[in-house]
Amino acid sequence: MGKESPIKDAKGTIDYGMTNDYMFRATLQKSKKALIGLTSVLLHLQPEQIMSIEITNPIILGETIDSRTYVLDVNIVLNNNRMLNLEMQVNNLHDWEERSLCYLCGDFSQLNEGEPYKNIKPVLNIGILDYTLCKEEPKFYAKYYFFDEKTHRLYSDKLGIGVLDLTQIAMATEEDKMYGIDTWARIFKAKTWEELRMAVKNNEYMEEAVETMYTLNADKTVRQQCEARRRAEIEEKYLQDEMERLTKEKDELTKKMNQMTEEKDQMTKDIDRLKQESDIWKEKYEKLLAEQNA
Repeated sequence: MGKESPIKDAKGTIDYGMTNDYMFRATLQKSKKALIGLTSVLLHLQPEQIMSIEITNPIILGETIDSRTYVLDVNIVLNNNRMLNLEMQVNNLHDWEERSLCYLCGDFSQLNEGEPYKNIKPVLNIGILDYTLCKEEPKFYAKYYFFDEKTHRLYSDKLGIGVLDLTQIAMATEEDKMYGIDTWARIFKAKTWEELRMAVKNNEYMEEAVETMYTLNADKTVRQQCEARRRAEIEEKYLQDEMERLTKEKDELTKKMNQMTEEKDQMTKDIDRLKQESDIWKEKYEKLLAEQNA
């Protein structure tokens, strides 16, 4: 790393890293070089193959955002012939599949009235998640397309979804490592500036991303929005945990109620059976008594 790098002497904990979705958004918007570096590895391209790149939904960095909107998604047009949507997601809200499809279909509906359908640009949505989407089949970096269910023939290469799991870096394939996707994941997950310096050695695109992040960490207005997002994510996680706890308690209560209902039904059956047996014995007793009297 060059002597003039602003992070050459940086030490200690990173206040706001790139798993903070506002810092993620701000870094990629402020540094086109960082944007090219990340985009190229996710798409398995060389940086030189990206002739033009544009974020189509820029925000004013430091300005207060409405967390109810999708403003922190990064919408990109690449080489004027391809669309890409990137999002950093830390909390598992158990809706990523539906959410990613919503983004994908929204971006795919891009034609103006009267334009031919063949003009539709390919769209890829990539979620960078700090949790495992499918625990039964964990993967570090997965891509999904539309295939024929029997022949596996690709229906169209104009729609795709990617998922980068930051918790599964150890599962990175040789191909992932060749492009440096695992290193980018370590940049996202790094907790100290020392970790970052080690991770980005000899890669100008990664160095640019880290230096930009360092500069933004010193920007008071950007820090305020990062802190707002951090608190919002904590609250979101708390509410999600509470919802899961209440759902679990509800399921357990429902299970107990069902069990009590089954026990009640069984007791009713037992009572009916005993009543029938009692009637039989009563009938036998009355018959025997009548015979004795006779």
